[in-house]
Amino acid sequence: MRKLFIAGLLAAALLPVQTMAQSAFDGTWKGVVSSAKMPTKPDVFLLQNGTYECRTCVPVINIKADGDDQSVAGNPYFDTMAIKIVDDHTVQQTGKKSGKVVFTSTRTVDPDGKTERFEFSDSTASTSPVTGKGTMTRVAAAPAGSHAISGSWRTSQMENVSDNGTTFSYKVEGDSLAMTTPAGQSYTAKLDGTDAPFNGDPGITSVSVRTLGKSTLEETDRRDGKVIAVTSSKVAGDGKTMAVTIHDKLHGTTWSYVATKQ
Repeated sequence: MRKLFIAGLLAAALLPVQTMAQSAFDGTWKGVVSSAKMPTKPDVFLLQNGTYECRTCVPVINIKADGDDQSVAGNPYFDTMAIKIVDDHTVQQTGKKSGKVVFTSTRTVDPDGKTERFEFSDSTASTSPVTGKGTMTRVAAAPAGSHAISGSWRTSQMENVSDNGTTFSYKVEGDSLAMTTPAGQSYTAKLDGTDAPFNGDPGITSVSVRTLGKSTLEETDRRDGKVIAVTSSKVAGDGKTMAVTIHDKLHGTTWSYVATKQ
């Protein structure tokens, strides 16, 4: 959830200096949680025989589900994860980095097995926890004998996401754009597509931005030189809303949302 709006807000800041100074982009914007159109590609989980798998995670997670911290390799956000089975329909998840808790979630499947409800607190890329909740809809049944959270799920709704996870500000200074968020992300990048360091998110090491037409922008996020996301943003004629589409290259998904100027 940490990325629910960050990727889009970065892409919104890419017009040339002279255009930016005359536009309504400068200032503070906030993503509208209810406007989010989540990926159609489902997430796939399996909790069975004391083992938890997240088959669509990158990298794939496969650990013991005994409530204890288990090592997770290759993830920039956490290095251990604990899966605690509360009951036949509820699971608690805790992620840590260097022994510090950076992520918690509780996932509960309705008695009919068709809907999963989750709540989370995420500080993997934030100086203060980003919190929220949502629902997932089952799109494929769980294997026989597995826990209720198993199977294929599609996120259908997000709600009550804290402001520090949906709000961003930026300012044009000379030929560069400075971006900041309450969660602690920031960068200063030239508006000519030059790669620049990204601060405050261990999963994004650099960012580049360029203009595609008068009101459409493209932002490319990279991790150690590899493209992980490409985001396009288009500002409405009245300057009050911004339509953002995120192409997640790691997971092969696309989703979108609308941000409003505050």
